[in-house]
Amino acid sequence: MSINTRHGLPFLPGNSFRDLTKSAFHRAQTLDFKNGYALPRRPAVGTGQDPLLSVNISHSERNQLIRDIPNLTYGTDTHRPPPLSFIPAHAAYDKKVLRFYGYFRQEVLHSPDEHFRIRPVVIYYHLEDDSMCVTEPPVENSGIPQGKLIKRQRLPKNQRGDLYHWKDLNVGIDMSLFGTVYRITHCDAFTQDFMESQGIELNESESIPNDPYTIRRVQAQQTHITPYDHNHQLERFLALDRQVLRFYALWDDSDSLYGEKRPVMLHYYLVDDSVDICEHHEANSGRDPFPVLLHRQKVPKHIKSSCEPFPSCVLEVSPQDVEEYFSPGDFRVGEEVTLMGRRFLLYDCDDFTRKYYEQNHPDILLKPLTVDTRTQQDITKVIPPYNGFGSLEDSLQNCLSLIPEPPKKDVIKLLENDNKVLRYMARLDSQNPLDEGRRFILSYYLSDDMISVFERSTRNSGIIGGKFLEKTRVPKPGSSVENPEYFGPADFYIGATVEVFGHRFVLMDADRYVLSYLESLSHHIPEHTLSSLRQKFGVSRTSDQEEQHEAETDGAAAVLQN
Repeated sequence: MSINTRHGLPFLPGNSFRDLTKSAFHRAQTLDFKNGYALPRRPAVGTGQDPLLSVNISHSERNQLIRDIPNLTYGTDTHRPPPLSFIPAHAAYDKKVLRFYGYFRQEVLHSPDEHFRIRPVVIYYHLEDDSMCVTEPPVENSGIPQGKLIKRQRLPKNQRGDLYHWKDLNVGIDMSLFGTVYRITHCDAFTQDFMESQGIELNESESIPNDPYTIRRVQAQQTHITPYDHNHQLERFLALDRQVLRFYALWDDSDSLYGEKRPVMLHYYLVDDSVDICEHHEANSGRDPFPVLLHRQKVPKHIKSSCEPFPSCVLEVSPQDVEEYFSPGDFRVGEEVTLMGRRFLLYDCDDFTRKYYEQNHPDILLKPLTVDTRTQQDITKVIPPYNGFGSLEDSLQNCLSLIPEPPKKDVIKLLENDNKVLRYMARLDSQNPLDEGRRFILSYYLSDDMISVFERSTRNSGIIGGKFLEKTRVPKPGSSVENPEYFGPADFYIGATVEVFGHRFVLMDADRYVLSYLESLSHHIPEHTLSSLRQKFGVSRTSDQEEQHEAETDGAAAVLQN
C-alpha cells in the first residue's frame, strides 16, 4: 500500500486532497497567436531547437527538470512582474477601421465630348482581419452603377499571392486591385494617428482632380430680379387675401323659354379681381346639384373693337384683347349689371361689403331692394289616414321619406329604465262564464312604454296558457290616430279596467316593486293610484309624504280662498 507522504495518510480514495497552490492545469502549448492566427512557436535563441517539444529534450535535461524544485512553495512572488494578458486581434482591433480616400480614372471610348472620368472612391482597411473593401460615394443622376465596388476581403498585392497589409498603405501611392489602379490621396484623422503611432510617416495629402464631364454639366443658375411694382401680386395677396365682396342678386332669365328669376350669390375677390356666381337652390327644388353658374375668373368689361366681330364660341379672349375688367366700382346695390350676356339685379350685400364701400368708395350709394326670391309656393303635406298595419310611428315613416327609416327612440330613456318592468295580476272581464277563472300577468315595460299579457295555465280548464299579447304599445280607448294617447304607469291601479284591443282586463294585484317605483315619482302619479296600491299591501303613508300632502292641501285651500 502506497502512503501519501505529504499528509501521512494511506493513498486511498477520500484521503487525497487538492493542491491549493497549483494554479495552472493546461497542457503546454506549441502554437503562438499573432493577429488572430495560430503560428508554431519559434525555437529559443541560440539552441536551434524548440524547448517545448518533448522529442528534442535530452534524457539528462528531462531528469534535471524532474529534480528541479521551485523556491517558492506558497503565495506569489511580489518582485516578479505579472505576465501580460494575451488579447487576440479580433478583440483588440474590433471596429477599428483605417479609411483612405482616392480615385481611379475610367477611360471613355467613342465619345466626342469626353475621354475619361474621375471617379472618387473610399478604401476601408479592417484591422481585425486585414480585410479591405472599396466603395464609391453615390452621385445623383450620374447614370453609373455606384456603391460598393469591391466587397470586403483580403486583397492580393502581387502575382505571387502576397496580401496587402496596413504597412503597405500610404498617402500618394497607387494600388492595383483586380486590374484597376487606385490612387490614394488622403486619409482621415484616426488613420493618420494610427499610422504615426506605428512609426509610419505619411506622405503629403493630394487633392482629387476635377472631372471635366461633371464640370461641364454644372450650369450657372440664372437669377432674375423682378422689378418692384406697387400693385405687385405678392403684395396684393398679403394685403387682400380672403377679402371677398358678397352681393345677393336675382338672375332675370324670363326672356328664355320657361324662364324665371333665380336667386344667386355673386362673389368678387379683391386679391385678383375675379368673380364667381353660385345659384341658391332650395330643398326639393328639382334642379341639378350644380350650384356654380360661373366659375371663378376675371370677367372682361370691354373688349377691343378688333375682337368684337368674331363669334364668342370660337374666339378665346386673351388678356391682350381685353381693354378693361370689372372692378368693385361697377357693382352697385340696387342696379342691374350684365355679366357674360346675363342680367343680374343686385338687391343686397353683406356687412363686410357695405363697410368696404363706405371706406373705399364713399361716392357709391348702396340702395337695397326688397324682392321676392321664392321660386315656388310652399305645399302643405297631407298625411294619409292610418291603415292599421304595423305601429303608427313605423307607418308614418313611409310618408316622410322615399326610403323609410326606423322611428327614432329615446336612447336616454332606454338606458335609464332598462330591465325595469311593472307587473300586475289581472282577470278577464267577460260575460262568458268560461272566462271566470282565467288569470293574466300584465307587464308594463318602462324603457319603451310597451305592454305584454301572459296567461297563466290552469289545470283542467281546457284553455292553453301562454303568451296572450305580444309586446306592443297599446293606445287608450277613444284616442285619435292623428294624436294617439297610450297607457302609462299612472293608469294602472288596483281595480282599474284596462281595455287592450277589445279585451277588458281588471287589475287585481301587483308586485311590491310597483309601489316603491311609483312612490319615487309621487309628484307625477295621481294620489288615488298610490292609495290603491298602499291599501292592497297594507302600507301607510310615510311622514315625509304626509307633510308634503298637507302642504299641497294647504296651498290648494289658499288658492280657493283667494
